[in-house]
Amino acid sequence: MKTILTAATAALAFAAAGAAPAAPVKPTVVLVHGAFADSSSWDGVTAKLQADGYRVIGVANPLRGVKSDAGAVSSVLKSVTGPVVLVGHSYGGAVITEAANGNANVKSLVYVAAFAPDTGESALELTGKFPGSTLPPTLAAPVPLADGGVDLYIQQDKFPQQFAADVPRAKAVLMAAAQRPIAEAALKETAGTPAWKTLPSYFVYGKQDRNIPVQALSFMAERAHSRHTVEVNGASHVVMVSHPKEVAGLIEEAARNP
Repeated sequence: MKTILTAATAALAFAAAGAAPAAPVKPTVVLVHGAFADSSSWDGVTAKLQADGYRVIGVANPLRGVKSDAGAVSSVLKSVTGPVVLVGHSYGGAVITEAANGNANVKSLVYVAAFAPDTGESALELTGKFPGSTLPPTLAAPVPLADGGVDLYIQQDKFPQQFAADVPRAKAVLMAAAQRPIAEAALKETAGTPAWKTLPSYFVYGKQDRNIPVQALSFMAERAHSRHTVEVNGASHVVMVSHPKEVAGLIEEAARNP
């Protein structure tokens, strides 16, 4: 038996059932890169998130100082309508820890091989808290700045092995040439009130990270009561470049959860 639905009948049926509820708005994902990198380090993650319907903003982190960099990120957050998942890599984790404060639209934090300092801690202090970092001997001669400080780079020939050991060498060489320096003062600057004490946090990092000791990353994740910590076997410090699917998956988990 075939049922024929006229336009009038269909309209009455729709009215009786009520309009379907609108789908919830997906959070905007704001990505903050760390030292010796730029926003292109998020390209693989961004492509996956965009394919899944997320709006993504890659912030140009100035890499000058925790408070000033957090201010720059905070300005971007204030321009976003609706909820935000705030993501930081490496030193960018220290920046998001402070930038989220005072921005009610930030619903969660995702730390990607990143620092999650407590009040009074610096990135440099956390790196030295546990053994394992091989970064110091790979740094190039400091570049003097007009204000009396110095900028830090990784020696280009040592960059692939130190920073991106699981990335195809040709790509790692390009990353080395395009790396952005960080002011030494930024790594020494201590953090203020950490947003991870009031916001849900998620952590992902590689088990072969040579910049930040894996023990330090695990310590920070446990201290922040991470809702989900993902350890990627064999992954380097740039886990978002070598394993974008896993990183994007954790970001989307943070976006879905209340």
